[in-house]
Amino acid sequence: MATATEPEDAPSAAGGAKGEANRKRGSEQGEGGAGGGQKRKKKEVFIYGNYRNYYGYRIDRNVGEDPRLEAFNKQWFENKDCLDIGCNQGLVTIGLAMKFKCRRILGVDIDSGLIETAKWNLRRIMRQDKVATKNVKDQESSNSPSQSSPGEVAPEFSNANKHHDLFKIVSFQFENFVESLDGCSEQYDTILCLSVTKWIHLNWGDDGLVTLFVKIWRLLRPGGVFIMEPQPWTSYRRNRLVSEVAKENFNTICTYPEKFREILLDKVGFRSVELIMDRLVGTATGFDRPIEVYHK
Repeated sequence: MATATEPEDAPSAAGGAKGEANRKRGSEQGEGGAGGGQKRKKKEVFIYGNYRNYYGYRIDRNVGEDPRLEAFNKQWFENKDCLDIGCNQGLVTIGLAMKFKCRRILGVDIDSGLIETAKWNLRRIMRQDKVATKNVKDQESSNSPSQSSPGEVAPEFSNANKHHDLFKIVSFQFENFVESLDGCSEQYDTILCLSVTKWIHLNWGDDGLVTLFVKIWRLLRPGGVFIMEPQPWTSYRRNRLVSEVAKENFNTICTYPEKFREILLDKVGFRSVELIMDRLVGTATGFDRPIEVYHK
């Protein structure tokens, strides 16, 4: 049986849970050895799937870029207003902005600590960008035209410039996304919910899942795109003991992941769906999940 601290299948969740006061980061203490009665160090428990170093669990070490970015269509993001629900440390959010040139993209997460890390990652990438830009300029000024042509340095310099306005494009916000449907208006062209549905489902049950889907629908503009990476039911089983709330909800869930498509098309109102990836290459075992794209 899986433990409550198992990192498999778990990006940061966007939604909170009933009984949020019961949220705990420490698991039960282990008993000491026979000799000294020494207590084991408490393990962190992430009841919303808000794992630290999640991308280290998920991505094959031989792969540089998150393979999900390779599966995405540029037209869903370029010059578009985007929302990333359950952004964790913000690396996918930032990667989308850099690769596809979003007009703006907001990452939200229920874990304030992860949001602070995401902001730090954004600052870190911008600092690296400035250093890269300076190095290219120094190289240009020190080399004669015969030693270095503009074409030889342009790619690197262009890559640096691509990140120049990231602070204007990328932002992060601490938010319990499924807390309320109030104030929903059509303001996004693309919304992502990558490996988050399980954590909302376990913490808020079927009602929380429906709230998630309806809120996404309301926030999308006509013609908008909803990109979802749902976890399978087997993944729910592995994490059902992460909290008492999750255990209770697991036993009462009626809407299984294989029914999500029917709900989104027939009840929420999405026009169509396409499966863009049956199995992701470059992900660790347990993370090669299908990705579905719904069109409003």
